[in-house]
Formats: sequence, C-alpha cells, structure tokens
Amino acid sequence: MTGLENKIDKSKLPCHIAIIMDGNGRWAKERGSHRIFGHQNGVTAVKEAVEGAGELGVRYLTLYAFSKENWCRPQEEINALMDLMVSTINSETETLIKNNVRLLVIGDIKSLPESIVKKLNEVIERTSLNDGLTLIVALSYGARWEIANAAGRIAEDVVAGRIEKEAIDETLFSKYLLTSGIPDPELLIRTSGEFRISNFLLWQIAYTEMYFSATLWPDFRKEHLYEAIIDFQSRERRFGKTSEQLNCD
Repeated sequence: MTGLENKIDKSKLPCHIAIIMDGNGRWAKERGSHRIFGHQNGVTAVKEAVEGAGELGVRYLTLYAFSKENWCRPQEEINALMDLMVSTINSETETLIKNNVRLLVIGDIKSLPESIVKKLNEVIERTSLNDGLTLIVALSYGARWEIANAAGRIAEDVVAGRIEKEAIDETLFSKYLLTSGIPDPELLIRTSGEFRISNFLLWQIAYTEMYFSATLWPDFRKEHLYEAIIDFQSRERRFGKTSEQLNCD
C-alpha cells in the first residue's frame, strides 16, 4: 500500500476518529504465543495510528483500550495489561509532548490501580497545553455505564434544584457524558473483521460512519488508517435526510 496519503482530501478530514482496537489475542494465537504478546505488539499499532492521525491533521482520536468487561479476563492477563500500560506511558510521554499531542482519558478511572491513575494524571497535566491532536484513551470504559452515570448525575441535579426536569434534552444530556465538549466521532474503525460496537460510545456514534477492517490490530499501520479515511470521504453523510434535501441545503 503506497501513495494512499496523497489520495486523501485534507479539506474533508473527519474531525474525530474512534478506533476499536481488536485482534491482539488472535494475532498472538496465530503465532503460538500468549495473548499478552499480542497486546505488546499492539503498542506499535497505537503509535502508527496516533502519528498518522496527527500528521494528517485529525483533531481527535479515541482509542478503546480497556473496557469494563475486560476486568472479567484472567487476572494474569489483566496484570500484564496494567504493567504494559505503565511502561507505555513512561516510554511515550516525551513523544506525545514533542508531537504536540494532548492526552485525555475517559472511563471509570477510579477502578484503575492508583499507580496508573497517578501516571495518567501526570501526562494529562504535562500535555494539557498541546493544541495538536487530542488523544482520548478509553480505559475501564463502557457506554452503558457512561449513559447510566450521566442519567444519575442529571437526576441528582434535578433533585438539588440545579436544573429543571423540563430542561432535559439531547443537548443537555450530552453535557453530562464523559465526552462533553468533544465532537462526536465522524468515523469509527474496528479491526480484526468483527462487526460489533462492543459497548463503545453508544450515544456518540448515532450518526458515525463505520469502517470494519479484517486487519488484526498488531498489524494496523498508517496505510490502514488512510484506507479508512479514503473510504469515509467517498460516502454521502445524510443524517436522516435524503440526498435531494442535502443538495438543497
């Protein structure tokens, strides 16, 4: 795959791309190795996606790194993932700063080990003034949990008299989500050939374009990102309207 970047219309880039990084375990199994070997090699794919998005000028990139359901995996795998997370944060912080990338994290952060939360907060603070790509990492995240959490906070504010029940609409609800202030993804990529959303950004992807790649995540490179963007740019986004209505707007 060569020359794909030149086929991208830089004036029509998706502002926000979200990626479900799937296939680490199968990639490792195909090589007769433990699942963590796949996770380790998936770090290279993360670097490629972040660099590729930043170089193109994409404003937001959200990576689904660890779901709330992932806590049900074998403890050995969870421990290895947490160790890998710490080592990756340590090794990549200076690169994020150098490349003008701002880091944000969404999810049930309180459920993560304290050492990881501390590291993440340090990087979030150190990159807070960067104004290039915003990298959003979803950790201990689940969309149903996020929506229920938002509903609970709204209920508390209604009871406390901070908002009126009649004021609740889609705009207000969005402000209570973890992605408040961040535009909804325009493009969602899932690797490994699976055709599922897996409890990821269910509210935010109401009108997101989906792109499913057969590539296992450790093999994902910039060219795969370019392919997804080129496919996205070939589509007509109607948001419930007809083509004729769009042409009249």
